[in-house]
Amino acid sequence: MTTRLPSSARLPVLPAALFVGLAMLSACGTTGADTNAATNAATNAAFSAMPAPAATGADALAPAAVLATMERVADWQLAHPSSHASDDWTQGVGDAGFMALSNLAGTRKYRDAMVAMGRRNGFKPGQRPYHADDHVVGQTYLDLYLQLREPAMIAPLRARFDEILANPRSGTLDFKAPGNQDRWSWCDALFMGPPAWTRMSVATGDARYLDYAIKEWWQTSDYLYDRQEHLYYRDSTYFGQKEANGAKVFWARGNGWVMGGLARTLQYLPAKHPARARFETQFREMAAKVATLQQPDGLWRASLLDPNAYPARETSGTGLFTYALAWGVNQGLLDRASFEPVVRKAWTALAASVQADGKLTHVQPIGKAPDGFPEDSTEVYGVGAFLLAGSEVLRMGVQARAPARVVDVANPGAFYRAEETIEMEAPRAPVVVMEADTSRIVPTQRLDDKLLFQADFSPNQSRRFLLFPAAALPPLAAPDVKVHARHVPERFDDFAWESDRIAHRLYGPAILKAPGEHVGSGIDVWVKRVRTPIVDLWYKRGEYHTDHGEGLDNYDVGTGRGCGGEEILAGGKAFAAPVYASWTLLADGPLRAAFELRYDGWNADGRHVAETKRFSIDAGSNFTRVESVYAASGGAPLEVGVGIAQRKDAKGDGRLTRNDGAGWMSYWQPEKSPDGHTACAVLIPGQRTRSAMLGDDALLVGHATPGRPLVHYLGGGWSKSGDFPDAQAWEAKVANVAARAALPLKVSGPR
Repeated sequence: MTTRLPSSARLPVLPAALFVGLAMLSACGTTGADTNAATNAATNAAFSAMPAPAATGADALAPAAVLATMERVADWQLAHPSSHASDDWTQGVGDAGFMALSNLAGTRKYRDAMVAMGRRNGFKPGQRPYHADDHVVGQTYLDLYLQLREPAMIAPLRARFDEILANPRSGTLDFKAPGNQDRWSWCDALFMGPPAWTRMSVATGDARYLDYAIKEWWQTSDYLYDRQEHLYYRDSTYFGQKEANGAKVFWARGNGWVMGGLARTLQYLPAKHPARARFETQFREMAAKVATLQQPDGLWRASLLDPNAYPARETSGTGLFTYALAWGVNQGLLDRASFEPVVRKAWTALAASVQADGKLTHVQPIGKAPDGFPEDSTEVYGVGAFLLAGSEVLRMGVQARAPARVVDVANPGAFYRAEETIEMEAPRAPVVVMEADTSRIVPTQRLDDKLLFQADFSPNQSRRFLLFPAAALPPLAAPDVKVHARHVPERFDDFAWESDRIAHRLYGPAILKAPGEHVGSGIDVWVKRVRTPIVDLWYKRGEYHTDHGEGLDNYDVGTGRGCGGEEILAGGKAFAAPVYASWTLLADGPLRAAFELRYDGWNADGRHVAETKRFSIDAGSNFTRVESVYAASGGAPLEVGVGIAQRKDAKGDGRLTRNDGAGWMSYWQPEKSPDGHTACAVLIPGQRTRSAMLGDDALLVGHATPGRPLVHYLGGGWSKSGDFPDAQAWEAKVANVAARAALPLKVSGPR
């Protein structure tokens, strides 16, 4: 086991060469200011001998140049990995920067490095249950989850946070008191802890995590924030301490941690939340103060109020300030005319601190206060701060060159929406969509005349999205493809489709000639525990009835309705369509797969009926939307049952739930050992439905007018997917999908 001291107890270790240099200065009789001047002259001379950076001045501020510098620094760090433990706070800050870069880069290698790190860690936080330093790595786990949605990425951290909520600490914040670091008793903690808690709230839809972050933030602020200076003491041991010039001791990086923490907390604090105004006020107060303390070279010194005490250039605090100030300008929280020159000056100085090989220099070593250090010092947390700064500087540059068009989206419901698809009229030219609050670029898809993208919404939340011309940004990495649909001629004309949550198939005309096959137009369910496509893999393998770690097909369709198949009801009997006759693929990802199947005419109690069905499934969804358009002799409406096959051997723990008032029905199948429970649900929004049993099928019954679409949904889940441990969890999902269908998002713009 590796034992590590907390960041609050680690002091910088200066190299022997620097001690030799200081000893030589002392031998020459220099003291006080003379020593500072001599040391500064020596270190500046050493800095001057370093290779020049690739881009400086105005060129360094162009988006392509910013990205190139970020990638150079990141590549150096990947080639020279830190020796700290991979769940250490130092690495966690670096990881946050890598995630910011991965959002902008034209390659997936930076995100892949973070996924690999998480898997090595088992996506576990550090060992100390309450210590914020051991939570910061969770910010990257959560950022990965918000892209890839793998439950394992946040499960250990969520369990840790749930334990804290169940057993909160309420002791003193006095830094000399035992156990004080079980709370956020030092200012660094406001970067390490709160952004993980706010992200957890967004990832889970559970407001308790956000409430905890807000409460604990203001407990710390009330204790450490100097309301006259608008700066934070590092911890209570600095109350009353003075610098050589008589000023209070305020550490640059410590206040950088707070400003970075404010930005990263505000990213996920909804605009109308009652606590937001107070956070914004503190952010503006600190920003105004910090801007006045920037030095002529664009950097901030380790001691904010006595820069001459430690005159060496310092990039970790500067990186954090640059990140926060640029984010504030980009959000409209800070006046652009006043603060953009500060940001530009700071970024130019940061870029000038990058060697030609990509090494970031002038990073103050681990400590808790202003101190001296060698000029070529680097650390992974300094790289993280640099990459975070670059991500917002790049956005600032893009906005200056190509002002964004704004799309406003509101959740009118008092419920959480995860991975909700937003549809809007597609602009003529290709665009990039960015979340205004987080600066995250989100995947998009054009489908017909629509532009699709996805986002999460807390109850009643309104969010802004920015549309930039694609040409205004450097090329981006290809989006993750999370949906797929295709005709499968090699398997009797199956038609299969999937999201990253579930897969389905329907049977085609060739199967009617296959000996021993007794099937109809019911819908099959393939359950998944992976978030990657499996349809092509399983067909290629030729065997999918055994779970090889990805999921399996253990669903019995037969000639019944399966999961969401339809039939016409008339005269007390059911009349189902035959297998589909022809198909058309309409879209194949990355966010939506869509296709159309046509069913030749059949007799429904004397009426000739034919059907065209348009299916679509979105990334992150367990549900497929279906538009059924019937052609029928006679003009009377058709009674249509959307069915769920009941297990013939059903025993024990199966559960059929009907909610006719909300227009849905759910079935949690009895366990099929050792492969768990398969779940199915159907819903018909906008109609008064009734439920019925006919043969082996439970039916949700609605009405269709010939020539007009009947919109309904079918969905599947699995107890081993990591999403639905029990029937109650599945039914909560079904109810949420029904609520979202009944109360769609409100989209306005672009403007």
